[in-house]
Amino acid sequence: MSLPDLAWQMIYARLAWTLVLAATAVGLWSWWRVPSRGVVAAAFGLSAVAVWLPGPASVAHWLGLAFQMPSGLLTACCVLTLGAGWLRQASFKALPLPFAMVLVVVGLVLYLDSSGWLSLGLYASAFGPRGAPWAGVLLGLLAAGVFAGRRHRATAAAVLFSTTLFALTRLPTGNLCDALLDPLLWFWAIASSIVQVRVRRRERRLSIPAVPAAAAP
Repeated sequence: MSLPDLAWQMIYARLAWTLVLAATAVGLWSWWRVPSRGVVAAAFGLSAVAVWLPGPASVAHWLGLAFQMPSGLLTACCVLTLGAGWLRQASFKALPLPFAMVLVVVGLVLYLDSSGWLSLGLYASAFGPRGAPWAGVLLGLLAAGVFAGRRHRATAAAVLFSTTLFALTRLPTGNLCDALLDPLLWFWAIASSIVQVRVRRRERRLSIPAVPAAAAP
């Protein structure tokens, strides 16, 4: 399987890190209040300045040393987060609970496989010329089917974008696993799953009607 050109990797990494930093800033701001369009624009502008500085002055240089580059799916989810902030959709979640839990399980399997606890060779096979393209096509078709429905269309669009980007350019690294998952997206999925499960439990507990006390004899 052909690898992406180094120049395209560098351009993609800078653009992706800009979106990741901006989405992180907007997400943190949303804990305080619903972000305005000015906040979204300022977050994107400041992130672009920090990322596109030359050499070691760039934040992307140090982030790349720690995390290499964002996956296509993380980039797409950050675009969705910024879009929701721009449209002031406070209830929007880029990682719905079922999707977040799938990412948690897949990331755990990949970690166990790469660390030697399992011997499946999933990451290495994602470079292959046969399994990876067919897996990408299958995921793209599943995402297109979900997008044609009514639920989780934004999530399906993010998966469809990442698989299409990989099919056309092999970005970010030429490995299908790197196109769909990275450590930052996995941590995001874990945190999102925990928060959403706790919120659902609290809502379920509050929705249970109180049982009246028995009348005293």
